[in-house]
Amino acid sequence: MAVALLSACRPPPPAAAPLRSRRGAFRTSCSAQRAKRKLLELISEEDRGLRTQKDATKRDAIVNAIESMAVIGRSSITTGDSLSATWRLLWTTEKEQLFIIEKAGLFGTSAGDILQVIDVKKRILNNVITFPPDGVFFVRSDIQIASPQRVNFRFNSAVLRGKNWELPLPPFGKGWFENVYMDGDIRVAKDIRGDYLIVDRAPYNWTE
Repeated sequence: MAVALLSACRPPPPAAAPLRSRRGAFRTSCSAQRAKRKLLELISEEDRGLRTQKDATKRDAIVNAIESMAVIGRSSITTGDSLSATWRLLWTTEKEQLFIIEKAGLFGTSAGDILQVIDVKKRILNNVITFPPDGVFFVRSDIQIASPQRVNFRFNSAVLRGKNWELPLPPFGKGWFENVYMDGDIRVAKDIRGDYLIVDRAPYNWTE
């Protein structure tokens, strides 16, 4: 599930930094590639964050790596059209998501991909937890771009769906998150509660 580690590269020229090409893709400096490689190595055996909950030292190391990525991405725009994608969870500190991943077995199933589906132009965000082969829980949100890196969101509905049934649930909150780093492969975010999220671009598009 993790993104493949990056190959070595030559030292960048002075003041090299993440750049956006005309097509919206990101070209990253070698310093960014090294920081990204370190971050992905740190989370590679963490079971999307479940193991990190019991290892404060590892959590601190991952958070420090995230902060390094934030420094690299501090002048970049991460709320443009390139944010629109189906993003797949690699690692998080969000207790609600980790609880569902951990306890899914109590309901005779297991959590599949955990997704964020974002459409900037339509101002839509769906948070999705899949339960293969047929189950899914998703929360619909409206979003508003607040700054070059901040997105405000407001939940407006939630649905728990099985193969032949569907249970609507009420909306329950609002907040914001900041994409502190984003490139053509991964996105690193921090939210209003101080939780962290690392996602990659899924190889498919999720739709309701």
